[in-house]
Amino acid sequence: MSGLRFSKNNDVLGTANRGNPAESGLCTLCRADCQGKCETFMSSLVGRKLLYPRDFGKVTAGANNTTHVGISYNSLRIQGYAYGAYGVPNGLSTDPDDCIFPNVSVETEFGQEIKTKARVPLMTGALGSTFIAQKYWNSFAIGASLVGIPVVIGENVVGVDRQSELSNGKITKAPELDRRIESYMRYFDGYGAIIVQMNVEDTRNGVAEYIAEKYGDKCIIELKWGQGAKDIGGEIQVTSLDYALFLKKRGYVVDPDPENPEVQKAFKAGAIKSFARHSRLGSTNLSRVEQVQEEFMKHIDYLRSLGFKRITLKTGAYGNEELAMAIKFATDAKLDLLTIDGAGGGTGMSPWNMMQSWGVPSIYLHSKAYEYASILAAKGKRVVDLSFAGGFALEDHIFKGLALGAPYTKIICMGRAIMIPGFVGSNIEGALHPERREAVCGNWDKLPKAVAELGSTAEEIFANYHDVEAKVGKDEMKNIPYGAIAFYTLMDKLKCGLQQLMAGARKFSLPEISRDDLMAANKETAEVTGIPFICDARDEIAKKILNS
Repeated sequence: MSGLRFSKNNDVLGTANRGNPAESGLCTLCRADCQGKCETFMSSLVGRKLLYPRDFGKVTAGANNTTHVGISYNSLRIQGYAYGAYGVPNGLSTDPDDCIFPNVSVETEFGQEIKTKARVPLMTGALGSTFIAQKYWNSFAIGASLVGIPVVIGENVVGVDRQSELSNGKITKAPELDRRIESYMRYFDGYGAIIVQMNVEDTRNGVAEYIAEKYGDKCIIELKWGQGAKDIGGEIQVTSLDYALFLKKRGYVVDPDPENPEVQKAFKAGAIKSFARHSRLGSTNLSRVEQVQEEFMKHIDYLRSLGFKRITLKTGAYGNEELAMAIKFATDAKLDLLTIDGAGGGTGMSPWNMMQSWGVPSIYLHSKAYEYASILAAKGKRVVDLSFAGGFALEDHIFKGLALGAPYTKIICMGRAIMIPGFVGSNIEGALHPERREAVCGNWDKLPKAVAELGSTAEEIFANYHDVEAKVGKDEMKNIPYGAIAFYTLMDKLKCGLQQLMAGARKFSLPEISRDDLMAANKETAEVTGIPFICDARDEIAKKILNS
């Protein structure tokens, strides 16, 4: 952790963490029933107000993040400049009346032949078969669709759905997957995308074929190599013996084995209360890099033969060899995006000590990703567009991730942080409308003090309620979950904060952000990232001025 930036209480913003804050500033364990009030929680309600210290007119405030210890994104600092304006949007001039932060464009795009656009350079992490993703899906998907950013449907969604049907081992009916796609597409207006992720079991079950036949190229298909939280396949936990047996018959690894008579006796006695469902590792039958590349290219060719025009890859916090493979293979295959998830990346369920001890932390992994991408670019290759993931939560994280990987990084993947508004909004909706509580998965009987102080109606509580209403129309608001309104509100805060940071760096559109906009706050971080140490950054230019 860097200096004192994240402590349990932030007196300047009037926020507090329920648990211990991680490098991202989020609690290491984020609860759906939490009553507040961390920075992300409160930003989901009051939006851009959380960019500033509280109690204006009664206070002064001073930063506590000036002593940087260790290597992390928090040990990178953002450059500010006293002159210039770069990437001013069309129709504007470099006049100070035009060069104001609200005019900064934060739109981005990624892809090869077909560009996927986003109004904010964010995408969700993979929201897969964990029940928390299922329960709050409408909040996440509708919120993201209204904002105009991509949403990723994670692995195993079809396989764990008891209502899905297979014929000859292939999916013929997938109601949960259909629900997730259709809820997002209802408000889709050309910005964002639905990305559907596949692992070993999804590939076997024919998820790609099902999507291709039913949705055509409306969806992006994503292959999954791993994630930052673990180096084995995805997991969920179930508390029903019948469900555990169903999952084993579906072809999953279930632990302990629900077919074992002794396990069944222990479950009935209450000694075993749950089962963990695991996915398989990929490429276990391959022993050479050349074999992996050959199989990978065959798989991409097959997906293209199904009609997929946009294909992406998600990789985890593996070491240098696998990182190089991912960047090289994705580049050679002309994929549309490669998401690189560093250790510390979030999870719905992963072995805790594995999460603590495996893999390459985000800043190290992303620094090597830039280095490897540059090697390919020097050979004249059009490097695959990159997305960085793993512990991002705030607007400065977005800027730093984009700058560290510039010009290859086009978008930031944010997982746990942008799930929080879904929880908060759903809890508020359930408290204000008890008749909806079960449907929206609300956990509160009444508003906690942190929320009640803001108001007693959605219009009073959510700073961006009326922005959403203006977008969908007053009559349609009855179909917008409060979690989606909270999502929109958080995104507005992150967008505004990013615009302010970019304006200070004199970068008025995203492609202008570069590694020159960063400084390393200690020499260890400079060595790892290749970003110059503060005392060295632009020092030669400074001395030329002095000696002119």
